[in-house]
Amino acid sequence: MGLPSKLKNFNLFNDGISYLGQVPEITLPKLSRKMEDYVAGGMTGPIEIDYMNEKIELEWTAGGLLIDALKQYGATSHNAVQLRFAGAYQRDDTAEVDAVEIVVRGRHKEIEMGNTKMGDKSDHKYKTTCSYYKLMINGENIIELDFINGVEMIGGVDRTEEIRRAIGV
Repeated sequence: MGLPSKLKNFNLFNDGISYLGQVPEITLPKLSRKMEDYVAGGMTGPIEIDYMNEKIELEWTAGGLLIDALKQYGATSHNAVQLRFAGAYQRDDTAEVDAVEIVVRGRHKEIEMGNTKMGDKSDHKYKTTCSYYKLMINGENIIELDFINGVEMIGGVDRTEEIRRAIGV
């Protein structure tokens, strides 16, 4: 019997700038597929047809004012901002540490400056909508999604290569 790896510490980088000690919370992107029930003659029940990925968003909280992040609001390019989550996950049974990195490119959809009151927390919440996502564990590319270029690399296998070839890309 083994124990799972649990997050022990993390850092967030914004276009290479370290936010160490400035970001208390991150909601990592949910990966979800757009699927639709399908049933036809001769079938005894529906199956789900897989069409594509749903949108990807990363939400994060800054412990206070981050001027460089605020200046990124309203970026005109779909991939104007690169965020990199670097997490250290450790097992309690073996003490083994897994390095987990998630890199996204996108732009800030929302910046919530929150309530302000003298002497209280002044967290700012960011929602970044992403056109690119990459998950690496211990340097191994696990999932890479590049929406603009139609790339879906899962475990080193390009699942959309034949589709891109069929449409001449």
